[in-house]
Amino acid sequence: MGAVRALAIRTNQAYRQFLKTGTTRLKNAVLLELSDLLESNRTGLKNENARDLEQGRKDGLSQAMLDRLALDDKTLAGMAQSCREVAALPDPVGRIADAVVRPQGFRVGRMRVPIGVIGIVYEARPNVTIEAAALCLKSGNGVILRGGSAAFHSNRALVQLVRQALQAQGADQHVVSFIETTDRAAVDELVTLDEWVHLIIPRGGEGLIRSIAEKSRIPVLKHYKGVCHVYVDAQADLGMAERIVVNAKTQRPAVCNAMETLLVDEAVASEFLPRALQTLRALGVEIRGCEKTRALCPDGVRAAAEDDWTAEYLGLILAVKIVHGVGEAIAHINAYGSAHTDAIVTRDIPTADRFVREVDSASVMVNASTRLADGGVYGLGAEIGISTDRLHARGPMGLEELTCTKWVVFGDGHVRE
Repeated sequence: MGAVRALAIRTNQAYRQFLKTGTTRLKNAVLLELSDLLESNRTGLKNENARDLEQGRKDGLSQAMLDRLALDDKTLAGMAQSCREVAALPDPVGRIADAVVRPQGFRVGRMRVPIGVIGIVYEARPNVTIEAAALCLKSGNGVILRGGSAAFHSNRALVQLVRQALQAQGADQHVVSFIETTDRAAVDELVTLDEWVHLIIPRGGEGLIRSIAEKSRIPVLKHYKGVCHVYVDAQADLGMAERIVVNAKTQRPAVCNAMETLLVDEAVASEFLPRALQTLRALGVEIRGCEKTRALCPDGVRAAAEDDWTAEYLGLILAVKIVHGVGEAIAHINAYGSAHTDAIVTRDIPTADRFVREVDSASVMVNASTRLADGGVYGLGAEIGISTDRLHARGPMGLEELTCTKWVVFGDGHVRE
């Protein structure tokens, strides 16, 4: 028996036991225990993280990747706080919704239940270890974690704390499992184990996600990339628009909800773009513009190629296009975007309503930065990922999205006539 297969079977068995014993009180106690352990083990965690950072520098990881990899006091405090927030959230498991009494007299409704065993495959972000474990535990799921090689020591140390918290509360530590190899063959094996694993969630670059989606026998929740737009409408407050655009591009450019393309209505382009692009360039942003943008702002703007409109730069590069009204903006977003997060800046309510209605994305913002598309910001406590799929879940995924439903019927001797 392969090691990953044995791990999946053991996790499935622990999950089945957790279905029986995992009360809300127990789950919350584990999360609060984990929060305390994260606070009290900061030094040890940072030491293990330092090993990963040192190796990452030797391997030539970019500064953006090293920033994602780093565990400092602020990051660890945020992880501990996430555990407390998830513990404070209502438990969705067992809740019966949409219950109705049928004409025959029996009652039928849909009960929220865990999905089962979830495999999480992710790259150099050790905070995902705690977010995924916390959300899966609170929603009653088992979880198999497989982090990237760049964060191996950090992830292993974090999983040890999760298991310590489970043991301290009398729960089976194997409900949270960790694949202790960086061999990619382990992932290839994991995604074939549909008898014991019920969902795969990859978090990382487009190449990783596409590879898993192509190989998996198990349903995969995914988003391939985040090509996010901000559209500045003719009726925008231009001061507000500039603040939103700068935040969406530069606050953290290496993440999936950062803006990659700026669309500006031609009616305000001459007033808005010169000052906005000057601000962005001063912050180190490279501008790639359409012909109209370059004619308006000839200095320091490169010509945009066709593939710039579909690019996820994950860095300080921005594509800019001047459009004729909200209709052209919507058409561009739906043609070139990734259905992740898109925003409009406008004071006109009908225009905002049209944008919200017609833009086919998981999150749509009105007068707000795309950077707000986040489970923690949305009040989910944490997120296990962002889905751009159309079945089961869409957008940031929290506790509710880690459950599914089963029909429950309450009768009194009812039979089918």
